[in-house]
Amino acid sequence: MAAMTETRTPGPGDGGAAYVLDRAGLDALVAALRARGRTVVGPTARDGAIVLAELESAGELPYGWGVELEAGHYRLVRRADGAAFAHSAGPQSWKNFLLPQRVRQWTADREPDGRLTVRAERHDPASYAFLGVRPCDLRAIAVQDRVLLGGRHRDDAYSARRTGAFLIVVECTEPGATCFCVSMGTGPATGPGYDIAMTEVLDEAGHRFLARAGTAEGAEVLAEVPRRPADAATRAAASGSVAAAADRMGRTMPPVSLKALMAGSLAAERWDDVAARCLTCGNCTMACPTCFCTTSEDTSDLTGDHAERWSRWDSCYDLDFSHLHGGPVRASSRSRYRQWLTHKLGTWYDQFGSSGCVGCGRCIVWCPVGIDITEEAHALHQEALARGAAPEETP
Repeated sequence: MAAMTETRTPGPGDGGAAYVLDRAGLDALVAALRARGRTVVGPTARDGAIVLAELESAGELPYGWGVELEAGHYRLVRRADGAAFAHSAGPQSWKNFLLPQRVRQWTADREPDGRLTVRAERHDPASYAFLGVRPCDLRAIAVQDRVLLGGRHRDDAYSARRTGAFLIVVECTEPGATCFCVSMGTGPATGPGYDIAMTEVLDEAGHRFLARAGTAEGAEVLAEVPRRPADAATRAAASGSVAAAADRMGRTMPPVSLKALMAGSLAAERWDDVAARCLTCGNCTMACPTCFCTTSEDTSDLTGDHAERWSRWDSCYDLDFSHLHGGPVRASSRSRYRQWLTHKLGTWYDQFGSSGCVGCGRCIVWCPVGIDITEEAHALHQEALARGAAPEETP
């Protein structure tokens, strides 16, 4: 499993060992991973969107497809070229595989003699290979690792899926209109934590992928596929494409400490404005690659002799999420949106040492009324400036 470290990972333009794969090499890469017994999951065009699904071959990748994004808007569009990874984050994230929406925790059965037998669910280790992980989503996986693998409250089901997962990151060269990973420090170039990193290059010299290993297993897999040493022109094209993507981000966050901004904006008038638009549907939390909240629900059969406990995704927008004796703590849409935003951008630092936002823009795209997290942060910043209480700008 590729794990997050503090060491710097070489980028596409660095002088470290790198190779060039063509489309046949990408096919061989998928075949090599499947031959190792791994379930390869990657993007494919299906049902009018780029979705994550099991791949039997690299031919199922969305060659020639891109996306058109805006607040509350997503469209799959044809591209003039045959790029496989020239699309932004889709409706799913890798959370759908590492932290599925519904997981059984235990079963209980009443035996004929009246005794009750409780069996904890066994979570067998999975053997995933994720192909096409974006740098922002790589950071999101690291965030969920910190939440679900660290501390006293380890999630065994998550651990079984995450341990041994093989991560192939594809650096972003086509940011969407709702992307703001540069503001969050999560892309478009990749950080540490991958097994293989690739940058897609498509120019007059052909369609190819600059690849480099981040782990020993990544190097072993690359050694099994047709490849050639990276040439200077491919390195330069890859580095230039990633740098250009950083300059084409569709959104930004205000250049201040977001943690300080959130802490100083609890009584801001802007919360009333967003509350008038928010449906508290929870779409943003379902699409977010780092939201991790779950609840437990118990079920039984009609005889009462068999019962099960399941864990399923929950949302802080749910009225019952903060329910205590006497009623919910956060009864208004104002308080629930404020809880989500201030936790994601502010108090997440206090709990986990980082932001809970990676700048993927999914919450903007999949909000049915088009509420934009970056617009709200800028509005809060402007309101703080107007009252002379804005935090200092970040360097």
